[in-house]
Amino acid sequence: MKNILITGGAGFIGSALIRKLIKNKKYNILNLDKVSYASMIKYQPQLKIAKKNYQFKKIDISSSRLYEIVNVFKPDTIFHLAAESHVDNSINNSKVFINSNIIGTYNLLETVRNFWNKKNFIKKNKCRFIHISTDEVFGFLKSGERKFTENSRYQPSSPYSASKASSDHLVKAWHITYGMPTLITNCTNNFGPFQYSEKLIPMVISNALKNKNIPVYGNGKQVRDWIYVDDHVNALVKVAQKGIVGESYNIGCNNEISNIDLITRICKIIEKINFKVNSNIYDYKKLIKFVKDRPGHDFRYALDNKKIKKDVNWNPANNFNKNLKSTIEWYIYNFHKF
Repeated sequence: MKNILITGGAGFIGSALIRKLIKNKKYNILNLDKVSYASMIKYQPQLKIAKKNYQFKKIDISSSRLYEIVNVFKPDTIFHLAAESHVDNSINNSKVFINSNIIGTYNLLETVRNFWNKKNFIKKNKCRFIHISTDEVFGFLKSGERKFTENSRYQPSSPYSASKASSDHLVKAWHITYGMPTLITNCTNNFGPFQYSEKLIPMVISNALKNKNIPVYGNGKQVRDWIYVDDHVNALVKVAQKGIVGESYNIGCNNEISNIDLITRICKIIEKINFKVNSNIYDYKKLIKFVKDRPGHDFRYALDNKKIKKDVNWNPANNFNKNLKSTIEWYIYNFHKF
C-alpha cells in the first residue's frame, strides 16, 4: 500500500482506519466523504485538515467528479466504507440506501476500473480494492445454529442489508468479469468512541445520561456479536496486505450477547462510574422500555472467523468487557460534545 483512497472516512469505522494508517508516513491517504448527518468530522476536526500524508475531499461517490479525483491521486489501494448503514432509516427511506450503497459502489468500481486499466497500472502497483460489508447480508441465525461462513447463502432481511448484499455481488462480478483485484470483508457489530448516537451502544449511554427512556425492540433477546472498532480496522489492514484477491473474509469476535443483556450491562457500568465520581446511586435500568419490534428484525448474527485467522493471521486483540467500559467512560467524559 502507498496511495490509499478511503471512501466514507468521516464515518465511525473509516475515521478509525485513518487514525491508524496516518501514523505510517509511507502512506498517502485521500479521504472521500459526502459528510452526512452521521459523519464524525465535527468531533474530529483533524479529518478536515490537510497534512503531508493526508487530504480530505467532500464528495458523494456517485458524483461524475470521481474519475478526475482518482486520476489525480492515483490510488493503488481502495478501502470502500462509504455507505448508509442504519437499518431503521432504511425501512423509512430505502431510496437513499439504494443510491448510496448500490449506485455509489457501481460508480466507484467503474471509476477505479477505468483508471487502473490504464498502462497496466494494476500489475505495476499490486492494487487492491477492499469492500467493507456486513454480516447482515446473510440474514439471521436461530439459537444454537452454526455461525455464518464466507460460503453461507445471502438472505438479506432489510433494505439496508439488501443494498449491501447487492454491492457485494457487484464487487464479486467486477472481479470475475473484469479481473478487478477485489476483496470483501463482512463484519459484525462495531463499537467504540466516536460512534454516532443512533447506534445501540451510544444510544443507550446517551439516553441514560439524559435520563430518557432506553427503547428495546420486542423482548430484547436478539443476539449480536460485538467487535471493538480498532480490532476491525486492524483486520482490514491485514486483509489489504495479505488477503487473497477475489476472496471474502468474515471478521467476527465471538462476543455474542443479547440486546437486553448488553443494555443492562451498560446501565450497571454507568451506575458504578457515577457512584465513584459523586457517590450518587441511580438505577438506570429503570429507564429501559420495551417497544414494538421493528419489521424484519433479525434474531441473531454470528460469524465464523477461522478463514481470516488462517489466511492473514488476524486475531482480535481487545477485551470486550474492558473496551465496553472504556467506551462508556469516553462517552461520559465527552458527553457535552454530543
